[in-house]
Amino acid sequence: MSSLADILIALEGLPSSQLISSTILFPWIESLHVLSIVLVVGTIAMVDLRLLGLRARERGARSLIGEVLKYTWVAFGCAALTGLLLFSSAATIYAANPAFRIKAVLLALAGLNMAYFHLLPYRSIHLWDELVSPPLKARIAGGVSLACWIGVVAAGRWVGFIQ
Repeated sequence: MSSLADILIALEGLPSSQLISSTILFPWIESLHVLSIVLVVGTIAMVDLRLLGLRARERGARSLIGEVLKYTWVAFGCAALTGLLLFSSAATIYAANPAFRIKAVLLALAGLNMAYFHLLPYRSIHLWDELVSPPLKARIAGGVSLACWIGVVAAGRWVGFIQ
C-alpha cells in the first residue's frame, strides 16, 4: 500500500503535471482558476446575502437559488478541475503548505454547510421563501457559507506566499 507521499510524488510525475509545471500553462490555468472562483464566490454570496436578509429582499429565496446555482455548479466544476491541475504540478509542496490545508478544510466546511442547508432549512423554503428575513437556521447557513468562502479566497491567496 502506497503512502500519501508516494501518491503525491506519482501525481507530480504525470506527464500532464510535468507539462503544467514546465511551461506557460501554469499561469493560464491559474487565471482560469481565479476567474472560476470569482464566479463561485460571487453567485454564492448573492444567495448568502439573501439568506441573511441583507440583499435581494424583494425576491424569493427559492427563485434566486434556482437562477444562480446552475452557474455556481459550472464555475465550481471549472475551479475544481483547474485546482486539481495546479495541485498536481507541485503536489508535495502544496500538501505541506499550511494555507493550502486551511483552504481545503474551509472547502470541506463549505460543502458540509451546503449539505446542512439543503437537508434542513431548504426543505421548508415554501414556508419562508418570500420573507425578508428567513428563519434562523437559514441565516446561520448563509453566514457560515459566506465566512467559509471568504476564508477560501483568503487562504488561496496566501498559498503562494507561505512555504
